[in-house]
Amino acid sequence: MAGHNKWSKIKRGKAVEDAKRGAVFTKIGNQIALAARSGADPSMNPALALAIEKAKAANMPNVNIERSIARVTDKSAAQLQEVTYEGYGPGGVAVIVECATDNVNRTFPEVRTVFVKRGGSTAEKGAVAYQFDRKGIITVKASGEEALLTVLDAGVEDATEEDGEIRVVTNPKELGRVRDALKASGLEVTDAELSYEPNTTVELDADKQEKAVNLLEALEDLDDVVNTYTNLA
Repeated sequence: MAGHNKWSKIKRGKAVEDAKRGAVFTKIGNQIALAARSGADPSMNPALALAIEKAKAANMPNVNIERSIARVTDKSAAQLQEVTYEGYGPGGVAVIVECATDNVNRTFPEVRTVFVKRGGSTAEKGAVAYQFDRKGIITVKASGEEALLTVLDAGVEDATEEDGEIRVVTNPKELGRVRDALKASGLEVTDAELSYEPNTTVELDADKQEKAVNLLEALEDLDDVVNTYTNLA
């Protein structure tokens, strides 16, 4: 399985800049609220624990985290739902867009408008998703054969080293267990999340690749968008 593609690197850099501006708080808050629907205790809810870890990594204030969790039981608050949209970008690259919204009548038109303005189009449900597999992705700040062997001993599906990091691929149901095992072994886990991983990737010429990245960045800028995935190489 391939390591980071161009978009994953750009997206991580964009996430760092968004975190500096505080622009990421709304998105993470929505993720926390959605995860908390399965239980407000992070020790009993791995998805919530992951969302809280991401919030703390972005320096999100504790009061914001607590408010997001409390939103689940607040009858006066608009309730969120998870929705996923699919589409194609310039050059025919496949795109999956995960959203958290309290109003799908607002969210879908916003997503569709970005696709159209940036040279793409939305697609019917299932038209794109079959090209991806649901996986757990863990990023470990480490390098070298010893660290890689430690990662592999944790029972992962795949691991690749690049730019001083090890990208770990797991069964989605094993994400929490593997993350905890890596931490217990002394490795520094910098990120852990569920992802859609492409079965194959598509390479574009420089012009179309730039247009595809512009589409993905514009989607990421929408408040309701939680994550984007693509098969762009």
